[in-house]
Amino acid sequence: MLKWILLAFLSLNIYALDISLQGAKENFQNYSTLHIKDKDKFLCEEMTNDFKEVVKIVCAFSKSPAKELKTLQNDFFKIETQIKKKTFFLIITPYKKMKLFPVVFDLSKDDSVYKANAKLARHWMLVGYNKELPYIKTQEASDVAINFPFMLDKDKLPYVGSLDMKGNPVHIQEVQDVSDYLKIKRLYAEKNYEKCLELIDEVMLEYPTSLFNAELLYYKIRVNSRLEDKNDDVIELSKVYLREYSSDDNVAEVLSLIARAYYLSGISGQADYFFDRLFSEHEDSPYAKWGYIYKGEMLEESGASSKALEYYKKALHETSDIDIAATAAYRLALYNINSANKEEATKYAMKIIQAKPSFFASKYKKTLEMIETFVDEGELVTASAIAQAVVNEINVEEYDEYESLLKNIGVWLAKTPKKQEALSALNEYLKQFPDGLYDSEVQVAKDSLFFDVSDANLSTKIADYNKLIETYSQDTIGKRAIYEKAKLMYDNGMYSDVLEFKDELLALDATTYPDTQTIVNDAAVGAMETSLKNKECHSVLKISSEYSIKLSDKWDDGIYACAMKGADFSLAKNIASKNLKSENMQMRKKWLYRHIKVDFATGNYSDVVKASEELITLIEGDNKSEYKDVYRVLFDTYNRLENADKMIESLASVQKVFGASYKDIERYIYVMAIGSDRNDDNLVLKYGNEVMKIQKSSNSYAQSPFVEFALYQAYINKEDFNKALEIIKSLDTVELSKGDRSRQKYLLGAIYEKLWRGEEAQVAYQESIDADAASAWAKLAEGAKED
Repeated sequence: MLKWILLAFLSLNIYALDISLQGAKENFQNYSTLHIKDKDKFLCEEMTNDFKEVVKIVCAFSKSPAKELKTLQNDFFKIETQIKKKTFFLIITPYKKMKLFPVVFDLSKDDSVYKANAKLARHWMLVGYNKELPYIKTQEASDVAINFPFMLDKDKLPYVGSLDMKGNPVHIQEVQDVSDYLKIKRLYAEKNYEKCLELIDEVMLEYPTSLFNAELLYYKIRVNSRLEDKNDDVIELSKVYLREYSSDDNVAEVLSLIARAYYLSGISGQADYFFDRLFSEHEDSPYAKWGYIYKGEMLEESGASSKALEYYKKALHETSDIDIAATAAYRLALYNINSANKEEATKYAMKIIQAKPSFFASKYKKTLEMIETFVDEGELVTASAIAQAVVNEINVEEYDEYESLLKNIGVWLAKTPKKQEALSALNEYLKQFPDGLYDSEVQVAKDSLFFDVSDANLSTKIADYNKLIETYSQDTIGKRAIYEKAKLMYDNGMYSDVLEFKDELLALDATTYPDTQTIVNDAAVGAMETSLKNKECHSVLKISSEYSIKLSDKWDDGIYACAMKGADFSLAKNIASKNLKSENMQMRKKWLYRHIKVDFATGNYSDVVKASEELITLIEGDNKSEYKDVYRVLFDTYNRLENADKMIESLASVQKVFGASYKDIERYIYVMAIGSDRNDDNLVLKYGNEVMKIQKSSNSYAQSPFVEFALYQAYINKEDFNKALEIIKSLDTVELSKGDRSRQKYLLGAIYEKLWRGEEAQVAYQESIDADAASAWAKLAEGAKED
């Protein structure tokens, strides 16, 4: 079959890192290869789904490139970069199918090749294809198959090593059981159990009479106890050890391990036998305490939980070994949290946190399950503490759960009272993973902490609340920001701002925020008190009309003053009315007077008369009373009621209390008018002369010439012509209109005639004509002259 290849080539070199992307065809099918090379070995790993399909390949480098690498892609690959904790990652996502191969052989240099399952390499190749992998055939190798190398060098000769004098191979046997024993101990300490077991078998086979046989057998038992499905080996080896080395120092540990192996094999009777030996023969040994834990595990698995707890507690309380104590506490915490006894579980978990937090990481998978159970039980502080202990011992490169654990520490703590610790944990996540998988969730959790840990000033806090309200308008964070902003403004005396914000505040769910109406009402009270202090009556009346609030009595004076100023007589009357029954006489007088003022302003004259008479009774005889103006109010009330008799009566009281006061001049005029209407010259003369005195003393003649004309006529009626002359002549010095001057001169001429002073009368008549020739008074003056 004709095969042809079309190549499209893209190469990118970032210092030591070289990325080469190629496209081609094989058998009319497109495919692409991606080569990644570096001077140092690096890790590449396939990520597969449940169907064994490669969904992602991640390559990790210890150093980052000097310049940024942008996203690359073709029909088969998408290549992205990411930096986490100073580790540079290439993330390759397939659009179709993909396969990863390490390139570990250089065919120009290497004489042999074989199937390499390398984890690290300097060169990796990725192949992207549609259906079938081109050129390369893959097949599963048997676990027991030998991976023979393929030899390229056809001229290579066989090698047999050193020969003795007879031509036989020389076998030099180095006696190194001591160094091997030390290596075994080191491998065990490093938890390299497979290699350790392999070396033990080699040494025991090669050195059957070694002085270290007891130690080798002891370590073989220990290693097998650490490996899965090796319980039978532990049992058989332990029997040999206990029979051959019954006085050895390690017998107690071997007894604990054989007992444990029996219980793990389901042979509880034999397990009990060796547990009994351990507890009776080695009661003070640390391994007896380990035995308590193993016995507790056996009892717990058999359903005897209460007895199991006794053994765990016995191990915890009787040991001074931190590992034993941590293990016992761990078993107790695990049992209690799985039994929903979260308080006890927390107690034991926190003992481990305080004594040996690294212990949790040694039980990694089981600890992750424990953490989730604590979360399910609502013990978020404990779950976070355990998670933090694990995070402190692991790293992001080796543990996939690292990032989610670090995230959860902060998110969980944010839901507890430990807000400051939560903020620190969330900041640590954002620091380690600035573009992390959970950065949005972490930011939301961090924003929610603002309500509890922010120490910003007032203006900054309000600005931050506004940002939260805008960002989380449909979220609980936004709603809480509304509530907290309102509280902050109220606590800082920003009452008017709270009232402007009331619609948003009252729209919150009343179940979650039951005191929103209280905040608004209290803010209204605060705003009204502030307005009263500042005498801002417009604000006082506006708040009063919009809110049903009640201030303390000390604010009544201010509210009344503002209500009267703004003509809110209903409010003013309410304030006055509630104080009318005060037991304090001075208060009662004050509010009775104010009540009279409101009724007068609103035309409730009958109430004014009644209340005024009551107040006059209370202040009668006290001409210095601050409420004596009630006499005037009563007069004015009778005036509006057109009750002439009461006007005359009340004016006498006004005159008695206030004397001749310019404030009352119009009241005198009103009574003079009554006298004129009734032809009561005495009334006119009495109050007319009072008006004349008041005007003269004040040098103000607002009531002239009315008062003079009225007095003149009264004196004429009484035939007191000299007084009439005096009154009418007094107008000579008063500025009058032309018409009034013409009248005054005519009346002057008339009184001169009555007094037989004809020449002066003629002069006065002429002055009347000269003042206003067109007036009726001038016509009368002309007629008088002709006579």
